[in-house]
Amino acid sequence: MAKLFFQTDWGAGGHELATSWRVIAVEVALVALVLVYAALIVRALVRRRWYRAQGVLTEADLQALHAELAAVERRTVGEIVPVVLERSDAHPGACWLAALSFVLLGSAAFVSLLTWDRPVLLIIAQLELGALGYLTARALPDFQRLFITEARAKEMAEEQAFQEFHRYGLHRTEGRTGVLLFVSLLERRAIVLADEGIDARVGHEPWARTNDAVLAGIRAGSLRAGLLAGIRSAGELLAQHFPVQEGDRNEVPDRIVIRGE
Repeated sequence: MAKLFFQTDWGAGGHELATSWRVIAVEVALVALVLVYAALIVRALVRRRWYRAQGVLTEADLQALHAELAAVERRTVGEIVPVVLERSDAHPGACWLAALSFVLLGSAAFVSLLTWDRPVLLIIAQLELGALGYLTARALPDFQRLFITEARAKEMAEEQAFQEFHRYGLHRTEGRTGVLLFVSLLERRAIVLADEGIDARVGHEPWARTNDAVLAGIRAGSLRAGLLAGIRSAGELLAQHFPVQEGDRNEVPDRIVIRGE
């Protein structure tokens, strides 16, 4: 018959203590992840208006912008078209990156809760985490913006600006004096595109003031103020270098373009 010669508690070797610390660390990571996610959701909801163009400007706002645009163009042969888009691209890659991030971070945070010994349930849980990240990025622009690099935002906004320049016929003015005042809200970009007739005389540097004027208004929470400042700034440059001449005609209709994308 076997006899018991030595008995000791499992925790005496430190195993129980180590296990409890691992559990606490996992729980802390889980709580932190949930709190960060909740904070990002709240911030995205508060900032939602930052990414909206359609319906933001009232009829009075549009009338003020049209009046300013008409007043500016009476002093110059240049043609200005302001275009505001909510986004220059759908950025599907950002949504998939959000999904992948949620799968990886969620799997790490929920490591003690996931059914690692049951692959089918594990895959379902990870798919649910990925779907949560993907749908959150699709629904909330401010959250999606976290997964868009500045290089990608710059590239898409510039590409869209060139398309808008040709869409509204600014490349067809007689003196090549068309100017696009382009704003892309999701990409957080203001771009001034001037045709070759203007670019040859003005150059690129002076337009930085126009860009800054537009962005300052938008950062302050007023799309109207940003556009008004941009129109005035562009008008001052054009009036200085391309003043109105006798017989000048309005080659491009005065318009303020506001679109979703």
